[in-house]
Amino acid sequence: MRSISALAVAIAVLAVPSLEAGQRKSQPKPAAKPAPARPGARPAPTRTEAAQVTCPESLGTGVRTGATYCFVLAGRDPAEGVRITIPPRTGDATLRFDLHNRHTYSEEQMRAGRGFASYTAVIGVLANDGELLDRAAIQTEFRAAQDLHERISGGAGPGGVKAVAPVGIEPIVLTIPAGVDEVSLLGEVLDATTAAGREVAAPGRPVALVSNVTIEYRPRK
Repeated sequence: MRSISALAVAIAVLAVPSLEAGQRKSQPKPAAKPAPARPGARPAPTRTEAAQVTCPESLGTGVRTGATYCFVLAGRDPAEGVRITIPPRTGDATLRFDLHNRHTYSEEQMRAGRGFASYTAVIGVLANDGELLDRAAIQTEFRAAQDLHERISGGAGPGGVKAVAPVGIEPIVLTIPAGVDEVSLLGEVLDATTAAGREVAAPGRPVALVSNVTIEYRPRK
């Protein structure tokens, strides 16, 4: 899954004629030649930083890693997705994040031998105008508590954790084309089999989770 596109930039130089005495037109001045590159000049170094993320629905903070987890909701409107700002830059940018499935953990189901679950989730990466730039996917199976990626603080369960937790981890690396200043993550496909039955993607409902969103880019001078 790699999407690469380039934006060509054209520069036009206009010479504006002026009038001399006697209504005669002066000869146009030749276009200025670009200054030669300085010996040893290098492009600005790339920068990697935590991305600015607008999360429509947050799960919370992990008790082990301290990472923030955001639900990716099913839908098609970029304004309703996980919106990620791409800073002003030269050229393409590289977007990285961890993709997780979500699981509702139940001690009762585990004791009853009904704890198995399987999940397949696919999300889309869209530009502001709705253009699909790329996709990301994760497939996970759950059999025991150690299959959870981590627990989330702020719940009523033992130890103050939430029942819903991220399960599995898929590191995602995507190329964002030059000229795109924001992307939105939206759920496309969910195929989940749990003790409660089969679940598929429904508009506005969580499909997956994302965490550790970073952006690598070359700052514009």
